[in-house]
Amino acid sequence: MSYNNYDKKLCRKILLFTVFLLFNSLVFSQKTVTGKIITENGTALAGASVVEKGTNNGTATGTDGNFSLTVSGSAATLIISYIGYTTTEIAVNDRSIFNIALAVTTSNLEDIVVIGYGTSRKKDLTGAVGSVSENFFNRGLFTSPDQLLLGKVSGLQITNNNGQPGGAATIKIRGNSALSGTGQPLFIIDGVPLDGRSLQPGNNPLNFINPEDVASIDVLKDASATAIYGSRAAYGVIIINTKKGQIGQPKISASIFTGINSILKKIEVLNPSQFREAIQYYNVNPAFDRGGNTDALGSILQNGIQTNYSIGFSGGNENGKYRISGNLLDQEGSIKNTDFKKYGIDFSGNYKFLESKKLALDINFISSQYIQNVPQPAIGSAQIIVSALRWNPTDSLRNADGTFRRVDGLQNPSAVVELIKNNSKVTTVLGSVSPSYKITDWLEYKLLFSINYSAGITRSSVNQDIIPPGNPPGNASITNNELTTNQVTHTIHFDKKIAPHLNLDAVAGYEFTQFKSKGFSLAGNGVTGTGFGNFGIDYTNYIQYAALNGRSIASYADPVSKLRSYFGRTIFNWSDKYLLTATLRADGSSKFGENNKYGYFPSFAAAWNINKEQFFKISWINLLKLRAGWGKTGNQEFPAGSAQARYSFFDGGILRQVNNPNPDLKWQSDRQYDIGIDFTILNNRISGTIDYFNKVTTNLLFPSPPIQPTPPDALVRWINLPGKIQNKGFEILLNTSIVNNKNVDFNVSINATFLKNNVSELPATIYTAFLGTPIQVIQNGFPMNTFFTRKFLEIDKISGFSNYEDGGATLYHAGNPNPKALLGFTPSFRYKKLSFSANMYGAFGQSIYYTPLMAILNVNGISTGSNIALSIFKNPIKESIANPAQSPSSRYIFKGDYLKMASLTINYDLGTVKNIFKEANIYITGQNLFMLTKYPGFSPETNYDASINGIPSLGIDAPHYPSSRTILFGIKFSL
Repeated sequence: MSYNNYDKKLCRKILLFTVFLLFNSLVFSQKTVTGKIITENGTALAGASVVEKGTNNGTATGTDGNFSLTVSGSAATLIISYIGYTTTEIAVNDRSIFNIALAVTTSNLEDIVVIGYGTSRKKDLTGAVGSVSENFFNRGLFTSPDQLLLGKVSGLQITNNNGQPGGAATIKIRGNSALSGTGQPLFIIDGVPLDGRSLQPGNNPLNFINPEDVASIDVLKDASATAIYGSRAAYGVIIINTKKGQIGQPKISASIFTGINSILKKIEVLNPSQFREAIQYYNVNPAFDRGGNTDALGSILQNGIQTNYSIGFSGGNENGKYRISGNLLDQEGSIKNTDFKKYGIDFSGNYKFLESKKLALDINFISSQYIQNVPQPAIGSAQIIVSALRWNPTDSLRNADGTFRRVDGLQNPSAVVELIKNNSKVTTVLGSVSPSYKITDWLEYKLLFSINYSAGITRSSVNQDIIPPGNPPGNASITNNELTTNQVTHTIHFDKKIAPHLNLDAVAGYEFTQFKSKGFSLAGNGVTGTGFGNFGIDYTNYIQYAALNGRSIASYADPVSKLRSYFGRTIFNWSDKYLLTATLRADGSSKFGENNKYGYFPSFAAAWNINKEQFFKISWINLLKLRAGWGKTGNQEFPAGSAQARYSFFDGGILRQVNNPNPDLKWQSDRQYDIGIDFTILNNRISGTIDYFNKVTTNLLFPSPPIQPTPPDALVRWINLPGKIQNKGFEILLNTSIVNNKNVDFNVSINATFLKNNVSELPATIYTAFLGTPIQVIQNGFPMNTFFTRKFLEIDKISGFSNYEDGGATLYHAGNPNPKALLGFTPSFRYKKLSFSANMYGAFGQSIYYTPLMAILNVNGISTGSNIALSIFKNPIKESIANPAQSPSSRYIFKGDYLKMASLTINYDLGTVKNIFKEANIYITGQNLFMLTKYPGFSPETNYDASINGIPSLGIDAPHYPSSRTILFGIKFSL
């Protein structure tokens, strides 16, 4: 053997031996650790994260809380975390088995908050943001997720317009500044902004979302937080984050609950015996006593059954996580033949690709269909409630032969329930696909493409048997509407320490959004003499056989509206002591004329964590942060095409201009500054926030009369009114953990908001509510929508007529429909496995115009045989039946203060049942149990639309679907 060959063989052996040693070193240095993660109460935590510190090596606990992980060796450290619990680090050392109990966090400062095109730790926020997680949501049966927030966030007022299943709510953040449009906040669902439009007037545009699928909600309140959304954020932003899959074994979670509802409060009218007394007292026709005993309102009410089923499947690993869920909701209303059914399927997936895991893909898909039946087309439940309240309580609802009794000038409420149909079916899809690529550890590109599509069809019919003689016998209509919103967003995110103590977090982006709306309608009246015929078939199924001269058809396609946006935000963080945020967004809207296509919306905010300073040595103060911010947002909430010339077809294919364009129309501007303090004390047992805000709205978008010369069909010309609307006030939030140990928890959360609203520099008074005559105005020196009417003094003891200040010749400012204070109160208590939680909220200082007393239940009704309000009959002064009806005055303005027990829940934690059901809970919940108020109507939580020319009214109570009390029984569990 040559020397060279020998040398080569020797080198090979040495190399193999070295590799062998390295392999053995690696293998024998690795170590497998196992264990179980539980709560302080001993409940297994499924999906808890277990990660080796400083690596991507990790796993998640299974449904039993157990885990197994191979780490690099005894020197490794485990990091164990779970949302809502304190993150724990444990050195491995010589141990291989770990049983770890995580403590519930008493501070949520490390929680992640979604702030728009990004996230932030709560303790790093510079803007005013309110956040509510799943554990603190309101409990109960809800058709839309906004109800989860009732009374939970300072500065946020949610008013249910009526008690109709699926009905809309009026949502205000930090007061009322909507001179035109809805004044509603912008909703963001998993990064996708909604356009706020509803296919069905009076319905909630969020009905397509299953509240059981919501993980957390973040409310952006000040302009420094909302300016990143520019022209769509004038009234605040609410970000809804849905549940996602977690690393771990596949998991099934389910909830089932059922219950019953009934009317919360009835309006007091005369019962049969009181009505008979009233006939004699007012000396009216004794024939009005029909000899019967009828509860007309009771005849249309029912105890509605509520059921809800939700199920979710989730799981995944480090390469991909998924969650798919389904929901079935069936809610009967408290009025007969009214209901709301919803079916939904949601999917979310989060996937990582390539060996480096730098390429990621997020998929979110929400789809649902709801079917709604309400008692009356077009005007909801108003007519049926009017009929029920005014019905003579001594008169029967049916004739001797079983047919419905007819009364001149008044519909039979039972007949309305049975013979008038209004069925709506709305299908909604919200889908988004978002690939992203992590260019470096500190630089990431993300693309978001989304589509939001809704299609609705409404079938309405009025049976010929309810139509008075001399009118077209029966009618039917079918309407179809479609809404489509497409969006493409490009963002690039930079997050890097650029100096030893300075971190820069920045995002820049481009966004394009397109809005479409179109639809059609068919309608027809029955044939004179025969109607549609009594075949027991819905008239809309053979509408083509309507009377030839009673048919109509219409279709429309609104101008396509487009929004092109550029935006950026930078956040500087110096040693977690000093934080500075700067934002700028430029929005270009096709709604505006050539002279003002773009609006620019900047904001600045700073925060100082005082407790981080060396000079601050107060041990019992864990956090003390001072915040200040200023920003500008805009508003483009007016009909598409209004600033340019708009055309419409007329008979014979004639095309005519239908508006008076304004190429100089500007963006409405909202400027706001905010000063706030965040604090936690006593080892994080008490935390809170105090904010002062001041918001001024200018360049007010307003539909004015057209200027001359004008096209003959033009009705309005949109302009910018000079003037200012100011909202200012204080917000206070206080969270306390009074007792927190293994057996007992006692926590209280309270929030309060104090508001002041004022209008100035308007060139003229604007009327905003009409009830025969204007009763509400926007006027300099007063709050928005101030009541402006005659000042009622008393009922004259001799004449029985109303006496007014100055004989009624002068109109006075008679009340403010804007609340001066909002309150939310949420206590919770746990003893071992039994827990109680409640939620109360209220509004104070606002006035409400009670139209039923003026126009429906006034004393004049008894002269025609209709029922009247009990309060009128009880009045010590006899009011003349000739006292004019429908005569607006301050007599019908009442204080709308209320405090409501929104929900009360008793829950028992079953834990694991027979090693099958895990995290099982049974509970009973009461919703709307009671309301403390002196208001005489169904509820002071109401907002009827009595607007003039699209200028919204506020605080008007007209007959509406009454609120309900609900008792629910439920169970939640996982497998």
